[in-house]
Amino acid sequence: MAEKISGLIDDGAFPPGTRLPGERELAERLGVSRVTIREAEIALQAVGRLEIKTGSGVYVCEEQPEEKAALPSASAFEVTEARLLVESEAAALAAHHISDEAIARLEQLIEQMRTGDDDAADEADEQFHRVIAEASNNVALVHTVQSLWRMREEIPDVKATYQAVCVHDADSRTAEHEAIFFALRDRDPAAARSAMREHFHRLIEAMLDATERMALEEVQEKVSKSRERFTAAAKIG
Repeated sequence: MAEKISGLIDDGAFPPGTRLPGERELAERLGVSRVTIREAEIALQAVGRLEIKTGSGVYVCEEQPEEKAALPSASAFEVTEARLLVESEAAALAAHHISDEAIARLEQLIEQMRTGDDDAADEADEQFHRVIAEASNNVALVHTVQSLWRMREEIPDVKATYQAVCVHDADSRTAEHEAIFFALRDRDPAAARSAMREHFHRLIEAMLDATERMALEEVQEKVSKSRERFTAAAKIG
């Protein structure tokens, strides 16, 4: 949703310095909930696109940030290792500050992971991690988590690896997010950090399995093509 609002800003629908429509109006216009709009606005404030003025509204910043920097050539394992380090501490910090509203939102997102289709579950997964980052009340952490999600989604090899893992681990993913949720609901920083670390440790193991599986499939495909080629050649001979 943050990307959609950014697109409207870039297209001139919301010029720099103007006030955005209220949450209700914007939610109806974009077909989402007010909570989703609020989360997107917080995310865009973190990267310098919007300014939220308490009691006044949400405004497009006069000076917009430069275009997104080019992403590094990182592997899925490097991205996930970085997420483990950053998001574990973000979860611990969030346990100190998280609001009842954010807790309720996390519970909704877990239900969406459990009952939605693959696209809905992936969207809920991303929002879950962003809500936790925002609950840390640390703008630098929010920006870092967003950057890591960009790498997860926009580096082709990283995205392909995550997709291969997510197809096979839906139940594990939901259970792990529930463990993180319970720790945050209990306002337990140590448990939140541990649950987040366990989530990423298991994800790395799943990635190793997926990488091995994809490599085996590639070898099998090459062998199959070679067999077809030489079988055809033998028949001709």
